[in-house]
Amino acid sequence: MPEIYLHEIAHGRSGDKGDTSNVCVFARKPEYYPVIEREVTPERLKAFFGDMVKGPITRYSVPSLGGFNFVMEHALGGGATMSLRLDSLGKSMGSAVMRLKIHVDEGEIS
Repeated sequence: MPEIYLHEIAHGRSGDKGDTSNVCVFARKPEYYPVIEREVTPERLKAFFGDMVKGPITRYSVPSLGGFNFVMEHALGGGATMSLRLDSLGKSMGSAVMRLKIHVDEGEIS
C-alpha cells in the first residue's frame, strides 16, 4: 500500500485555548474523506505526537464540511503562558499533522 503525506489530500486549520490544541483536517475532495476517516485516528495522532500530547485526543466528524476536528488535551506544555517550548501555540500543530504519512490504496486518490 503506497504512503503519502496527509497534506496531499487534505488541508487544515488549528488553534489553541490554554493547554488544549484544536486541529481541523479537511478533505481536498469528497472522495478523500473516507481515506482520512480510516487513516487519521486519535490513536495515530497520539503515536505521531508521542509524549508531546499528554492527554486524550478526541475526534469529531463533520461530514457536511468534509472534515474532522481533533481536540488534543494537555498538548501545549501548560499553554502559552506556562510552557518553555519555543513554539507552544496550537497553530503549529496543524502543520505538523499535515506531515503525517498515511496509506492509500491504488486508485483511492487522483
